[in-house]
Amino acid sequence: MRFLVVSDLHQNKSALDWINAEIEGSGADAVLFLGDVTDFGTKEEAAEIVSAIRSKVYVIPGNCDPLDLPEGISGVAVDMHGKAVDIAGTKLVGLGGSNITIFHTPFELEEDALYDGLKKNAFEGMILMTHAPSYGILDQIPSGLSVGSPAIKKIVDEYHPILALSGHIHEAVGIVVENGTTFVNPGPAKSGCFAVVDIEGGKVSARLGTHK
Repeated sequence: MRFLVVSDLHQNKSALDWINAEIEGSGADAVLFLGDVTDFGTKEEAAEIVSAIRSKVYVIPGNCDPLDLPEGISGVAVDMHGKAVDIAGTKLVGLGGSNITIFHTPFELEEDALYDGLKKNAFEGMILMTHAPSYGILDQIPSGLSVGSPAIKKIVDEYHPILALSGHIHEAVGIVVENGTTFVNPGPAKSGCFAVVDIEGGKVSARLGTHK
């Protein structure tokens, strides 16, 4: 199964054209949207954006999204905040929002809430989609400081997902394979960044792309 993975659109609607073109061009079966659909926008604005994507879309909120985004997009996409579905021969487990930041953004969660929100659905070998990254992997800001979530790292260490997707840290674009888990940060869609991920027989392959 092939996924187009996007994150951090921040309400840049002009990106929807290339996202739809990439869906068609890559042959993606579905889109995994890792949050920050809006830039401090409303649930109605989020629904308008997501409904313009011409594919089945699985969505979690980012820290810049409204708290009621899951309710707002549930009629036009698959809400994955605190939820799990069977997909690609395994379980897709999602949780949106971010760990606490210095910016006091709308959708921030304490580490205990992140851990509990994931653990209730966690599954060995799952596909994990979170907005915030696991601490220590694809989580460095320009100063070099790691700002990922220790709670998400704990879930990764306990359940060994085959794939761990995150966004949030715009500068930390990349693919890292560690202890059997492929970690992917596709980069900000507002700047044309995306990833394409294939999962076949429990094996993961991923590539990054940029729309110019």
